[in-house]
Amino acid sequence: MLHAFSLLVAAAEEGPEPSKTAFYICGGLLAAWAVVVALLGLSRVDFPGNRGAERGVTAISAVLVVAAMATAVITA
Repeated sequence: MLHAFSLLVAAAEEGPEPSKTAFYICGGLLAAWAVVVALLGLSRVDFPGNRGAERGVTAISAVLVVAAMATAVITA
């Protein structure tokens, strides 16, 4: 039984694990962006100011979230 289990474990190991550097970079950028947006939102009553800036902040946030999710799946 133990021998069969060790064969399954050996078969499951496909090779070297993919580098997670892209995920760490995208995740770090997303976290830094969240801190910047939070600080600006807490310190300025009229943040982001106008409709265009609001759309820009939303777009940047969405791109960073999608990038972090995609790199997490790709490097898993």
